Amino acid sequence: MKLVSPQTLALAQLWSVLLDLALAGMLAFLLVDRLAPPQDLPWKPFSLSQPIGLATAGKLAVITADPAKCRVALREGGISFVDQPVREEGFCSTRDTVRAPSLLVPKAPVMTCPLALRYALWERQVAVPRAREILGSPVVRIDQLGTYACRTIYGRPGERPSEHARANALDVAGFRTADGRRITVLKDFRADTPEGRFVRAARDGACRVFGVTLSPDYNAEHADHLHLNPAGYSLCR
Repeated sequence: MKLVSPQTLALAQLWSVLLDLALAGMLAFLLVDRLAPPQDLPWKPFSLSQPIGLATAGKLAVITADPAKCRVALREGGISFVDQPVREEGFCSTRDTVRAPSLLVPKAPVMTCPLALRYALWERQVAVPRAREILGSPVVRIDQLGTYACRTIYGRPGERPSEHARANALDVAGFRTADGRRITVLKDFRADTPEGRFVRAARDGACRVFGVTLSPDYNAEHADHLHLNPAGYSLCR
């Protein structure tokens, strides 16, 4: 009878443990893949119909880095849009911009595709459902103060270009509901009313979608609007 050396026995036991761990890991992955919400799993496709989840920000970053993928995501989400011509004005540009008349903002402002996709997600998964939940009536229109403006931050000479200089920011001034209410950031943001709670909830939800979300809590310049833009850094105030 051939004897097995201690080293060979130890190696076999190690391989057995590793195999067990690999099988356990595979089963855990399959369980998570089957049971966890798709918005929480980075390997699942992004969809505008999904609530905002743990993996949403990462998926948006990947998709919006590619203009073609960004437009596919809009189309698959049922967002109609028209590509806009490139306009160059010194440090300002409308490169990679669209108009999306299917969104609730009036007059379909020019905005970058990354902004349009994030805005569509915020509209569907934050503004409309939170209005229904808090106000008892869905939002049917979102009033805005514009996207493209060829200027620096706050229009100050010597400052860096504003995200508005690339149509990469949207200023939201207020909301209109199906039951006829008109809610504004200026009037309602600090109010201890359902309308005030809704505006603050809309701001908080935007912080999960946009890189930068600025409100009256940030400074006096934002007293009458929410500034939303998909910058590559995080600022929520």
